[in-house]
Amino acid sequence: MAENNFPPLPGFIPMKPCFYQNFDEIPEQHRSTCKKLYHLWIFHCATLAVNFVGCLAWMFGGGGVTNFGMSIMWLILFTPCSYVCWFRPIYKAFMTDSSFYFMAFFFVFMAQVFISIIQAIGIPGWGVCGWLGTISFFGTSIFCSIIMLIPTLMFTATATLSFIALTKVHNYYRGSGASMSKAQEEWTTGAWKSPIVQDAAQQAAMGAMAGGMQGAGQQQPQYTAPPPSYDYDNQV
Repeated sequence: MAENNFPPLPGFIPMKPCFYQNFDEIPEQHRSTCKKLYHLWIFHCATLAVNFVGCLAWMFGGGGVTNFGMSIMWLILFTPCSYVCWFRPIYKAFMTDSSFYFMAFFFVFMAQVFISIIQAIGIPGWGVCGWLGTISFFGTSIFCSIIMLIPTLMFTATATLSFIALTKVHNYYRGSGASMSKAQEEWTTGAWKSPIVQDAAQQAAMGAMAGGMQGAGQQQPQYTAPPPSYDYDNQV
């Protein structure tokens, strides 16, 4: 069993990584997409951190404390939750080709796209800068509004990239043969809990198939001579 290596924590922190992450275990045809989704998660986390700074400037400019307090909640809560709730499912879905993990990803990531759109809009009091909050604050403090504009643009990019990623994964899902019935079957049988066992079973099935094809190719048809026949009429 591989040792957990994510998140990479400094040695002085008395905590250990919670997950094992290695993109080499992802099939090559999905590795690039999985890495892009990982980079999207990093960009989402960076956006929440920059939004914290933007809400801090908003507060010092006279925008109130509510948005600043909510921005802390967005950063602390949604950074680990987004990794666990939608990136890990798609990571496991690409690794094991599991319909259950694909469905878990779609369920959470669709909510992620919707939340990103709301964050880009920027409803005041929600702890995000956004377009509404930034534009309305230009009349109060231009300097603070310029700082708020940076996370606003990042939220807009996050919403756009998330929608593109959702569309791309959904197109693959439709063409892969995965379905809701398969996801329900994996949930009922508990196959989704053990990707290692599932992978071993797949490898064994592929090996048996390859062995059968190889054996069939090596077996050559043998010629069997017909039994001798005698013409008793001519002999007599």
